[in-house]
Amino acid sequence: MKQNIILTKKGKSVNGTIQLTGSKSECNRALVIEALSGGKVKVENISDAADTVTLLEVLSPKSKVLSQHENSGLKTQDLRLVNIGPAGTAMRFLTAYFTLQDEEVILTGSERMKQRPIGILVNALREIGADIGYAENDGFPPLRIKGGFEQKTGTISIKGDISSQYITALLLIASQLPLGLTLQIEGELTSRPYVEMTLAMLQQAGIQHQWDGNSIHIAKQDFKETTLYVEPDWSAASYWYAIAALADEAELFLPGLTAYSLQGDSVITEIMANFGITSQFKDGGVHLKKENKPLSRKIFDMKSCPDLAQTVIVVCAALGHDATFTGLETLKIKETDRIAALQNELAKIGVKLIEKGQAYKLDCSERHTPAKIQIDTYDDHRMAMAFAPLALVVPEVEVEDYMVVEKSYPAFWEDLQIMGFEVLQQNK
Repeated sequence: MKQNIILTKKGKSVNGTIQLTGSKSECNRALVIEALSGGKVKVENISDAADTVTLLEVLSPKSKVLSQHENSGLKTQDLRLVNIGPAGTAMRFLTAYFTLQDEEVILTGSERMKQRPIGILVNALREIGADIGYAENDGFPPLRIKGGFEQKTGTISIKGDISSQYITALLLIASQLPLGLTLQIEGELTSRPYVEMTLAMLQQAGIQHQWDGNSIHIAKQDFKETTLYVEPDWSAASYWYAIAALADEAELFLPGLTAYSLQGDSVITEIMANFGITSQFKDGGVHLKKENKPLSRKIFDMKSCPDLAQTVIVVCAALGHDATFTGLETLKIKETDRIAALQNELAKIGVKLIEKGQAYKLDCSERHTPAKIQIDTYDDHRMAMAFAPLALVVPEVEVEDYMVVEKSYPAFWEDLQIMGFEVLQQNK
């Protein structure tokens, strides 16, 4: 049963320390690398995000059946049913991973997952030689994957303006293919930092690569014995930057985060500098401090960090800043159509998000501050956490289906309470 919570905040200052969970992005890559390495690679500081817990269970040697949603409606015969629920990253990574395993599986997920396209990745894997079929609708999960195949080619082309998770899924298995793999990236590469993260983590595990222009090559090679330490999650940190931006006074410390992160979302330090938030790296983490500064930046390009888009857009809307955003192409195929979700929820404070070609412009001319708003989350963890900071602006914010944050940041509401927010659970 979905439950709501009501957020309130007495006073507009925040001060204290928040210990964030491990990065979901890093951890999911690390767990697949660990599984492919046959035990040579170990992972430390594993995230407690629901997506990561799901992936860890699937990859466990002891796991033969994962069925979070028993009534899948699929006739699997004697096949292993792997149900990853709403875990999008797990769906992409496991699609590639299971092509190398000595078993046949049905890979499925939630109803929303069955609406999220995966045809580009499936076509790429089929081109290499993988045996993958669609159990219901062409181009979408669930998938029937028969592991083990004879590689047909070592070079394939893939569009750069798609989800970087497709590219990462292919890169993660590349070193274990008999012919290795060369990816020819067509056009501009979207979410480049996520691809760079993947290659850097593979390199830590002994897998070398060559990246020349639009070509990424990984030869067949073995993993080395190593330990991958997962840094705290910069995506989770972004919500604390948003809270600092909307507070009158803010001094926060986030342990474990470094200035030289593999995570593309660490760019939040640069983005939020425009809102008067300084980031000082010392004492083994990052110190945030709010300083009064006029906001002048009008255009934000989110192409390399689309998971920050909701957070930054809501902050601008709350401050009445008519900013323009580019690089939002992938937001419509996430956990929900995030563009439509943002438009619906921002309208509750009188703000419009207007599509103009490849750009989106905020119109805050009719912005107002109601006494209370209810935010729908659309089964999307980032909608809940991006809008929660509005409790510093709106006296009462009701968040629908608050448990959705378990997907990436299970302790979010508890951490808000540590910072002086009142969190009242509503039984519906």
